[in-house]
Amino acid sequence: MKQHIVCLLFITIGLSAHAQTNIISTNPVAEQIMLGSYNPADYTATTVITNPATISNELNSRISPDSLRSYLEALQAYKNRNTGSDTVSATKGIGAARRWVFNKFQQFSSQNNNRLVVSYLQFDQGICSINQHRNVMAILPGSDLSDKSIIIIEAHIDSRCADVCDTACLAQGMEDNASGTGLVLELARVMSKYTFKNTIVFTTVIGEEQGLYGGQALAMYAQQKGIKIRAVLNNDVIGGIKCGLTSSPPGCTPESLDSFDVRLFSWGGFNSLHKQLSRYIKLQYKEMIKDIAAVPMTINIMTDEDRTGRGGDHIPFRQRGFTAMRFTSANEHGNADVTAPGYNDRQHTSADVLGVDINADMVIDTYYVDFNYLARNAVINANAAAMAAQAVVTPSFNFTAGNAAELTVSITDAVAYNKYRVAIRTTTNDWDSVYTFTGTTLCGLKGLATSTNYIVSVAAVNGDNIESLFSGEQIGKLGVGNVLLANTGIELLQNSPNPADEATMISVKADKDMSNNAYISITDIAGKEIKELPLTLHKGINEVVYEHGFNMAGTYTYTLIIDNKKVASKKMVFSN
Repeated sequence: MKQHIVCLLFITIGLSAHAQTNIISTNPVAEQIMLGSYNPADYTATTVITNPATISNELNSRISPDSLRSYLEALQAYKNRNTGSDTVSATKGIGAARRWVFNKFQQFSSQNNNRLVVSYLQFDQGICSINQHRNVMAILPGSDLSDKSIIIIEAHIDSRCADVCDTACLAQGMEDNASGTGLVLELARVMSKYTFKNTIVFTTVIGEEQGLYGGQALAMYAQQKGIKIRAVLNNDVIGGIKCGLTSSPPGCTPESLDSFDVRLFSWGGFNSLHKQLSRYIKLQYKEMIKDIAAVPMTINIMTDEDRTGRGGDHIPFRQRGFTAMRFTSANEHGNADVTAPGYNDRQHTSADVLGVDINADMVIDTYYVDFNYLARNAVINANAAAMAAQAVVTPSFNFTAGNAAELTVSITDAVAYNKYRVAIRTTTNDWDSVYTFTGTTLCGLKGLATSTNYIVSVAAVNGDNIESLFSGEQIGKLGVGNVLLANTGIELLQNSPNPADEATMISVKADKDMSNNAYISITDIAGKEIKELPLTLHKGINEVVYEHGFNMAGTYTYTLIIDNKKVASKKMVFSN
């Protein structure tokens, strides 16, 4: 439910160490489209559907578990998709698999007036004794060249066994990551029916298992060419529902099943556009899909950028200044530590298959990938990308948190949309409330609690009632004037989220750069110190992540220590 409020009129109109080389698009037209140099009329759908609610409804109904199953069944036939595997065979290895993906993209294009432009992104890099590699891309050109930014939906196609370069083992990699590859294929099939204002790139990348090389190549290519990226949605381990005996924190309960939750990982805490993207994805699902979904999903915005000690292809984009996040199943079958004694989980082994034939009738009886669950995750991706691709421009803003219990927001909007949304959060990774107001760019939010830090961001809303991506965040506290601790110039903020699961963000606000020796001390209820987190204090918000671990419920204290002196303490709760 969108909350609507009325405000007074006040208009403000404001104008790597192993780098990939020779990165090229094998189809020059694909590169020109990503740069925004093309005629949109050449790629416009015969019938253009502009109503976002209609698009959401169709995406929800057209994304097919059966189609997803067919893709994974095809991918399993290539036996081993290791980055260094066979590139010549027509039936086995990474070469055959990526040619199959390329041809599927071409097939989807031919079914939609040749509107998908298909290309390889080729790059040179020594990986597992092969020196040249290829991502596969299908590009759906946008209709609005006033904003030439693109949206990327990606997944890695490569698979592996225990040895990172084993090209002889059975490495079907169904959960990791045929599930993500199938999702990207299905979205290319379904979404190529529509004309969006922003260009959307569907891509399967290579070399993830050896070091995120395909993702790095695409991120470097975009940076070098000056391609604008609005958002990157990475899908990795996105179709399994059973928890292994091990899982990388933040993990799951061994042997549990979960087909109703999905995890969204992204970097940062306060003022992170990556977290903002995750929140946007969740908001679009909540307001456009959840009420029409046959099986509603719970979307969990995670504290960390990825599981502890793990990584994915969204990270190279974030490292180069592009907004990016990752979708991952709630349950993961293993922590990939295949050399650990007694490791019996499927991830990164020959057991990562589509399912098992229990009664020996040559038919899979138990599937390890749940195609209905995978389809629901595909819908979340598709809906978020479709709404972000409406090219609504994000405004900037200022807000005042005064001594009265009122928060005043003043928006600077270069487009003058005449409708805006204000998102507010306090102690969680998600927004507590999202307000909508019209006819003004000055709004006062009343009735808020004093002595609470409010973290605020804004979005513009177009005539189709679709919001832009949300802005960066600002923070302030109502009703207490200067909140910095006396004689210190700093404030220890409440951790977020609180209560927390396996990890939480601890933040300190400073009014200037400080060279002091500072750290956060974590103590249990008995006062025993269990962790010290070094902290460098700069002007603004300073953050550290405390990873507490799964299934470790309790109340703890965190204390800011500067030059061996206790400055402030707060309580935090872990509830899982």
